[in-house]
Amino acid sequence: MKLSLAQKRPNEFYKSLPKVDLHRHLEGSLRFETVRELARNHGMDLPATAELRTLVQVQEDEPFTFENFLSKFTTLRMFYRSPEFISRITREAIEDAAVDNIRYLEMRFTPVALSRAEGFPLADVMDWVIEAANQAEEEFNVTTRLIASVNRHESPALAAQVSYLAADRMSSGIVGLDLAGDESTFSAEPFADIFHGAKQNGLGITIHAGEWNTGDNVAQAIEMLEADRIGHGIRVLESNKAIQIARERSTPFEVCITSNYQSGAVSSLDAHPITQMLTKGLNATINTDDPSISQLTLSDEYRLACEVLGMSIEDLQERVLAAAQAAFLPEGDKQLLIRALKEEFLDI
Repeated sequence: MKLSLAQKRPNEFYKSLPKVDLHRHLEGSLRFETVRELARNHGMDLPATAELRTLVQVQEDEPFTFENFLSKFTTLRMFYRSPEFISRITREAIEDAAVDNIRYLEMRFTPVALSRAEGFPLADVMDWVIEAANQAEEEFNVTTRLIASVNRHESPALAAQVSYLAADRMSSGIVGLDLAGDESTFSAEPFADIFHGAKQNGLGITIHAGEWNTGDNVAQAIEMLEADRIGHGIRVLESNKAIQIARERSTPFEVCITSNYQSGAVSSLDAHPITQMLTKGLNATINTDDPSISQLTLSDEYRLACEVLGMSIEDLQERVLAAAQAAFLPEGDKQLLIRALKEEFLDI
């Protein structure tokens, strides 16, 4: 049964649902209170609270463009000042996921961004995130895996270094390699060999594509970069070729509803194409992207899917299970996760 606006469920209902988040950026998950605390402790010359919020979180009166959305990361990169802070934001991101009943989290992080403020070695940054994530996973009981992310606007040489370091840390919890950044200006082609090598080394491949540029980028990500999953990908509907390829391969899409609206990829929340993607036989899942920047939880995204976009609770549960099936996990672990989620759904 489809939910109408007159059949809204309380927020507690969506919070109670077991969840899977495949697309969450560590750098977009900093608690605002932690940002303020760090600024005070380090004597950083930052504006008053209200103005600081506009620098690190999307506000309703701002232009919803990808330039404005990405600008929040420029300020946030000022805060990666110590191993302790990088460890802290990792721990807090996983704690916040636990509060939202996320059972499985794949959190991507950008070693180059985390290292830049103080010139930390990439290997050290990756180890700090891994250690903090492993400790938080045990503390908060959220199965957590990590994806190392590289940006299109940075050099392939840096990407190759991150890929090598990620592959060397697969036994510690890194499961994938991601290509992110401004796809409207920078091509993915220079990174193709790097991602081929990463896949041969056993890393899962996820590519941001079809968010700010055409669906042709989705086809390119699948064919040229051998993507196992597509980050966002909502403009796939513009390309019959991309639809066909993604449908034939059952390629999972890591869709982030609110982020797509705030970044200007869609004109309004109710115009979001996730239900059209499903109608076309595409394997779309629901994720957060940058929960602090967007000031949301995965529960909020589930509510939007049902109460704004008309997805039924049964459809939503199928999308959660689809996300679990798309996880970068060994098959046995994946089936255990799916079984546990199904059992929880029976009690709702």
